Amino acid sequence: MLRGILAFIGIVFMVSCNNSIVKTEFKPTENGSWNKDSIMEFNFSGLDTIQKHHMFINVRNDNTFAYSNLFIIAALVYPNGETVTDTLEYIMAEPDGTWLGKGYGSIKENKLWYKENIVFPSSGVYTLRLSQAMRKNGNVDGIINLEGITDVGFEIVKSNE
Repeated sequence: MLRGILAFIGIVFMVSCNNSIVKTEFKPTENGSWNKDSIMEFNFSGLDTIQKHHMFINVRNDNTFAYSNLFIIAALVYPNGETVTDTLEYIMAEPDGTWLGKGYGSIKENKLWYKENIVFPSSGVYTLRLSQAMRKNGNVDGIINLEGITDVGFEIVKSNE
């Protein structure tokens, strides 16, 4: 009983000490499949307009994900309407097929770099829009339903700089 209480207190202490996380959110895909027309949209506000931050895209995948990489289109919309769009490629598996990321069992969570030392210069609502942009080699049309992506999210943490 005492061990359980001490373990619980230790976990609470570790979680409460991580004050570098500013914002984090996940959204599930539909039945573990990310449709090419499904845009994951996240709104956030209340950020320090002087502090530098790091932004990450978080992706959870399971064993039905059939690829070793993932292409994502990320659009960050500022409160003034300015939009910065990036096409990003992330490696999801080792050459031998071993999944990258953390987690036990069939679900792996990948914390993928998006923006480093970004300053959110004005107060207001920011919007992050994420969509998958996967294609098979030699095929112009995108993969309609990308199987194996279970959740998509983002995280903003304070930079130490």
